[in-house]
Amino acid sequence: MVIGLMGSGKTTAGRLIGEALGLPLSDSDPYLVARHGGTAAQIAAREGAEALHRYEAEHVLHELEGEPKVIAAAASTVEDPQVRTALKQAFVVWLDAADEVLAERMRSSDHRPAFGPAEMRARREPYFREVADAVYDVGELRPEQVRDAVLRDLGSPAADQA
Repeated sequence: MVIGLMGSGKTTAGRLIGEALGLPLSDSDPYLVARHGGTAAQIAAREGAEALHRYEAEHVLHELEGEPKVIAAAASTVEDPQVRTALKQAFVVWLDAADEVLAERMRSSDHRPAFGPAEMRARREPYFREVADAVYDVGELRPEQVRDAVLRDLGSPAADQA
C-alpha cells in the first residue's frame, strides 16, 4: 500500500514496486474513472468532497479484499477509521517530502487545483504516522530508489534484481 500527499509520486513508485514484485497496481485515479465516471476533480465538483473521499476509501477497502497487489491510495483514505483498521493487514509505505517540493510537483497539474500541502499535511499527517510501516523522503529519493528501499524493507529477493 502506497500513501502520501498529492505530488509524492504514489503512482510512479507503486508501479515500480508492483513490477519488481510481480504484482498489479491498483491506483485510485483510474478506479474512480472506471467505477464512478470521473476524475477526482470531476467527482468533487459534481458530488462534493465527501462523496469523493467515500469513493476513495471504497477503493482501498475493495482492493485489500482481493488478490495481492500494490495499491496507490488517495491521501484522504487515511482519514477513514475503517480504512486505518484494514491497513493493519498491509505493508504501508508513506511517501513524503517538504511541502515546497510537493507544491512544485503539483504546480504543473490540473488534477486537483485546490491542493494545499500544508493544510492537507496538518489534517492527515497524524493518520499517515499511525498507519505507515515505512517512510521515504521523495524529495531526496528518486522513484527507483524508493522501489529499492521498499524491496529491502520487505526482505524481498527482488531487491537484488532491482
